[in-house]
Amino acid sequence: MTTDPLRLTRDVDEATARLLDTAAAFDAADVAAPSLLPGWTRGHVLAHLARNADGFVNLLTAARTGETIPMYAGTAARTHDIESGAARPPGEHLTDLRRCSERFAEAVAAMPPQAWAADVQTRRGPWPAALLVWGRLREIEVHHVDLTAGYHPDAWSVAFARRLLHEVTTGLTARTDAPAMVLRFDGGAHETAVGDRADAPHVQGPAHELAAWLIGRSRGDLLTVVPDGPLPTPPEWI
Repeated sequence: MTTDPLRLTRDVDEATARLLDTAAAFDAADVAAPSLLPGWTRGHVLAHLARNADGFVNLLTAARTGETIPMYAGTAARTHDIESGAARPPGEHLTDLRRCSERFAEAVAAMPPQAWAADVQTRRGPWPAALLVWGRLREIEVHHVDLTAGYHPDAWSVAFARRLLHEVTTGLTARTDAPAMVLRFDGGAHETAVGDRADAPHVQGPAHELAAWLIGRSRGDLLTVVPDGPLPTPPEWI
């Protein structure tokens, strides 16, 4: 999948529409129910997605204006916003998600071409502004799965699944706690390696299943290991 921000805006719009459809079906009990993330209800996930959109607006504004604007006011402020927003009624969650999504789209539309070349300061360090639209798409698609409301990784587009898989495996190659493995996808036509390929197990399956397993959103039941044995244990996705 391309990371060209202008070509990804339609994907973000479509992913947002699917997310809003899911949120619109929630009642109070649904919002209070557990999500896939330990310790978080669905309300926590919805609140996080809303504040994440505003955080990306901050970064887009920083890239456009040249100002130093952090994604969030701080770790404590981010946590407070999520916790305080989690228990809101379903209608408030939905309205918030719609409005912050509109703000994000407006911030993307306001970006002059040269601003995409800027670097911005995310929670985990500097990031090219050109990747911000991809970052928002990834947040929506992964956390939509976390809502445990009928949206699963097999609903991801092939392009999204491949891009996420590439990003995750690239990150794992720099980690000393990642087990060596060769990941094969698209019927075995493509593969990527983590660590030393020599004697590393081959893990094979659909790109979306491999990506979901690596980020802790699947147990990997659809994956096969050669030689036969247990799946490696990937480190926590960060």
